[in-house]
Order: sequence, then C-alpha cells, then structure tokens
Amino acid sequence: MSALVLFVVSGLLTPVPEVVRHVLVVALAVAGVLRDAGVVSFPLPQNARQVPQDVLTRDVARGSLQFGFEMGTGVRTYVSATVPYVLVAALLLTAPGVLTAAVTGIGFGLGRAITPTARHASADGELWDDALYARLPVIKLAAGVSAVVVPAVLLFR
Repeated sequence: MSALVLFVVSGLLTPVPEVVRHVLVVALAVAGVLRDAGVVSFPLPQNARQVPQDVLTRDVARGSLQFGFEMGTGVRTYVSATVPYVLVAALLLTAPGVLTAAVTGIGFGLGRAITPTARHASADGELWDDALYARLPVIKLAAGVSAVVVPAVLLFR
C-alpha cells in the first residue's frame, strides 16, 4: 500500500530532469551507508515504537502479518537501518511503473516478515536475538552497499 502511494506521489517529481533524480538516489544511498557505518549522524523520520514481543509469540503466522502490516503502514516504524528510507527515495525519484512499486512493497513486507518467522523457528529466541544483534552492523552495511551499487548500475547503464 505504501509503495503505491509513493508511486502516485512520484509523478510530482517527473519535471525534475531524470539524470538529477538518478544522481540524488545514489547520493542518498551513499549518505545512508555513511550513516549506518557511523561516519555521519542524522535523524530519520519514524514513529519509534516497536511491535511488542507477545504479538510475535502468540501466533507466528498472525503475528508476522500484524508485524508487517504495522511496519508497512507506519503504525510502528522503528527502523534501525537507513536502507528502507533509500528505497522510499528511489521510488519517489525514479517514478517507476505501478508494477515495480507494488513488487517493491510486497518484497519489503516479505523481507520484514522473515525476521519474526526465523526467530520463531529457532530453538531459542533469546539466543537468536543475540546472534542477530551481533551481526546487525554487517547486515546493515551490506544492505547499504547494495543500495548504492544496484541503483548506480541500473540507473547509469
């Protein structure tokens, strides 16, 4: 749903020259990587409230859907990485087709649902949380670098 709203709003930016919009996407992605690496610091807009653990432990299927819905609609939007914001900027600035916007939204929702599903599938949720927390900086940087390289390759080929 959010991606479709971004698709509609992106039409307002089409008068800006395409090359300028593409450069902005890559520049924002680089800024995101620098932020996630701790080189620069700036706040991101969010409603910093986490989904309570009991939502995910009561019923994994329903909890995962609720988790995805609340994150995707902005009810709860505590986001630790900058990449989702880069994705929003890319959708706004590149004005993709409606199918691209919808697939992006679905992909984001499925990606967000992987975390609670994997945690539930693990033998020990607390141990899983600790392992994720230890690996989160590397995951964030890898996602950020991908968010720089992929648009740069696709937009400037």
